[in-house]
Amino acid sequence: MRTLLVTGPGGAGRTTVAAVTAAAAARAGKRVLLLSGDPASCGGPAHPVTALVGEPAGEAVEVADGLTAVPAGGILVARVDSGGEFRAELAALQERGSALLGMLGSRPLGAEELTELPGAEQFALLRALRRAAAAPDTDLVVVDLPPLHQALAALALPGQLRRYLARLLPAERQAARALRPVLAQLAGVPMPAQWLYEAAARWDEELAAVQRVVEAATTSLRLVAEPGPAADTALRTGLVGAALLQLPVDGIVANRTVPQGSPDPWLAGLAAEQEKYAAQWAADTGRPVVPLPHLGRAPRAPEDLARLAGTPGLAPDAPPAPRDWAVEDRLAEDGVLVWAVPLPGAHKRDLDLVRRGDELLIAAGPYRRIVSLPSALRRCTVTGAALTDGALRIRFTPDPALWPRRP
Repeated sequence: MRTLLVTGPGGAGRTTVAAVTAAAAARAGKRVLLLSGDPASCGGPAHPVTALVGEPAGEAVEVADGLTAVPAGGILVARVDSGGEFRAELAALQERGSALLGMLGSRPLGAEELTELPGAEQFALLRALRRAAAAPDTDLVVVDLPPLHQALAALALPGQLRRYLARLLPAERQAARALRPVLAQLAGVPMPAQWLYEAAARWDEELAAVQRVVEAATTSLRLVAEPGPAADTALRTGLVGAALLQLPVDGIVANRTVPQGSPDPWLAGLAAEQEKYAAQWAADTGRPVVPLPHLGRAPRAPEDLARLAGTPGLAPDAPPAPRDWAVEDRLAEDGVLVWAVPLPGAHKRDLDLVRRGDELLIAAGPYRRIVSLPSALRRCTVTGAALTDGALRIRFTPDPALWPRRP
């Protein structure tokens, strides 16, 4: 099964393109599940997804454990209920920690007084993504993500949180669980409760499952943008962020394109500008750019969906290969190893590198990623870096005290 993540700058028409992509794949004979992370996109007949795919063709069905969807327009449409997810998770957390909360004199919060906090939408979407990826009898999962910057931040979240958990609650400390009551009496202070480590283990297991979906070879991004100067900077910055996270880009949908050859000077000028930016994106990324025509109004009915779904090149093909970070062996040549990090479109002024122990922090504009060094590079020191041909090449010189001597 393949997972296609649809995102783009705000206002680019992500929800429409996600629905159209799902419909195009269904036309090609695929069994498709459309997952929307925007609560405003599936809530009723006036919302975009519901309006486009039409009325449900049957009752809701459980497509995976904890995830239901309704058949409509030849696809299955699933809605992420972030509020319900938040209330259920917090209620379960209170129940598991009831003993400790009782000792502290806490009063549990009732489900009716819980209001989801900022960030709950991202967590609910990630959990739904994990469930959707396990749905049987599904060939393609199309995910309607938030705007580009928020989407990339959400997709990076599982790896970041797992790193935080490992540092704050290291697994090896759990071996001393039986000694905690004794240590608490000796120290005169309470020790971490067992439920905290158990909760951390559950979170790590779930985060790892989401991370596997995001990093799978069958997962890719599809970017949506209205070709023009307003979207150009945001799209190029997002492409750098996707490359930093090693998320392969399936292609770019140039949304709301106007036809060429209009006798009207204003329309002709707009069409020429759109064509210029679409051509630049195709040349700079090496990925296909699919022009989706402007209907003269916002798409709002199943007839509009059917018309747009017939656009050539919209149905997803084989996923692109992920961007590998190769270690180039130049020991025989100039005595260094080079770690090549593909960052097409990045600018030197926006890059930063910091090494801490066996980890390397790479910052590219607003995006940051902390990665573990390959074993060979851990015995080296960073001696330089250069951005050439769309890749950040980091030079590592072997540390004589750690590197095995050659005969």
